[in-house]
Amino acid sequence: MLEWIGLVRSLIVYWRPGRQRGLRRMYAPFVGEGDLVFDVGAHLGDRSIAFAALGARVVALEPQPLIARWLRRVVRRRDGIEVRAEAVGARRGVERLAISSRTPTVSTMSTAWQRSAGQANPGFRSVRWSRSIDVPVVTLDDLIAEYGVPSFCKIDVEGWEAEALSGLTRPLPALSVEFVAGQLQVAAACVRRLTELGRYEFNVVLGERRDLAPDGWRSGEAILAWLEAGASGSSSGDIYARLVTGLGGEGRG
Repeated sequence: MLEWIGLVRSLIVYWRPGRQRGLRRMYAPFVGEGDLVFDVGAHLGDRSIAFAALGARVVALEPQPLIARWLRRVVRRRDGIEVRAEAVGARRGVERLAISSRTPTVSTMSTAWQRSAGQANPGFRSVRWSRSIDVPVVTLDDLIAEYGVPSFCKIDVEGWEAEALSGLTRPLPALSVEFVAGQLQVAAACVRRLTELGRYEFNVVLGERRDLAPDGWRSGEAILAWLEAGASGSSSGDIYARLVTGLGGEGRG
């Protein structure tokens, strides 16, 4: 019963009126007709459908069994979206996923995130992880070998973002990773990994806003300093990265 309550809550939050229009506007600089997009941690597909509406082919990955089943229902009439009930990590195999039945958006494979998120971030203090399951894991390199290099990759996996990027060995044109107060070191590790792969510049979206910060794109050093200073006090958001030059050549935008 709790899982169904959590599912309904997610449907209300992520499919409220007007949200799709804002998502399409936000992603339009990164995603265009015929592009390939990886949606890692797709949940109920609000962003996958926004990517598809912009003309992209989408590979949507969601390891929670109930959520993945509903994701397939949500996108079944949309061309160009493939759903895979898998997680993304540093290596192919199996990992343990802790599921929060009441709040499935914070189900996680990171034991460190699970232990400390509630202590460091008031928004997570009521979260409980009711059970855990084994889920199949692929790497970003695996996905690239199968589908090609994506123009954009969204990664929102509750403290597992750095693990997901550890399975990537080439720069991507653009991507986003979630950050959460109390676990900003995870986002910092992602920034450092990306700067190892290529020359990136960074921007942020705070909370559930659907626009990039107005002060513009910054260097890796600048975004790391911003994270070190507390991410402007935001409880969560996303860091966006776009490739300037690197092994993959010129980035979009």
